[in-house]
Amino acid sequence: MKRNYKLTLEYDGTRYSGWQAQANARTVMGDLIGSAQEFFQAGVEVMGAGRTDAGVHAAAQVAHLRVTPREELPPERILAGLNRRLPHDIAILEIEEAPARFHARHDAVGRVYTYQIATRKTAFSKKYVWWVKETLDVERMREAARKIPGRHDFVCFRAEDPSKPDGSTIVVVESAELDLQDGMIVFRIEASHFLWRMVRRLAGALVKTGLGELPPAAWDRLLKGRCPAEWDIAAWTAPASGLFLSEVKYRPEL
Repeated sequence: MKRNYKLTLEYDGTRYSGWQAQANARTVMGDLIGSAQEFFQAGVEVMGAGRTDAGVHAAAQVAHLRVTPREELPPERILAGLNRRLPHDIAILEIEEAPARFHARHDAVGRVYTYQIATRKTAFSKKYVWWVKETLDVERMREAARKIPGRHDFVCFRAEDPSKPDGSTIVVVESAELDLQDGMIVFRIEASHFLWRMVRRLAGALVKTGLGELPPAAWDRLLKGRCPAEWDIAAWTAPASGLFLSEVKYRPEL
């Protein structure tokens, strides 16, 4: 009998070409599928809640795994078996049996991303931050971040997505917050979905604001989808290293 499992996992994306399985590149999903097929000795179907890019990390990615096991296995045995087979930088935090109809991506109602900007050199978390050496005006960045929640046209902040050439650029952002914690600027944003590179370009624009190169008032124009030709917003894209998929939200019944 086919089973459907909900997996919550964390990973360091440094060594991977993103989450999504690819034919000629190492990916998180590819390693997960390989480990699951070895454990179950059967084919598996895996789908994640979000497609993180190359170098992007996850503190709580969610995936579903569908398989017809050869024997009844409790979730804790599956978790231990998969974690033994997965590389050191991918860890499954939790496994639970889910309804047959549960789909990690389609059923998600909210996704939370966190971007970390270091204001000083850090010896222990270089792979997980963007170190900006220049002085940043955090209050100006906060002023800009407060404009982001709401229904806006984020065309200025997206990269062309070959898989969605005609997709809408309208996104409803539930919340956007920026805090300073022990020399770390933490940008947290929640929405039902995100455009490709959207969070990294927002983070890059916030840094431009903190450097005094982009006035907070300019955000009103950008969030209406008006992208001045003289601004190369693509070049502002923040490095992948500072970005984490922090949480995926579902309706309580799922």
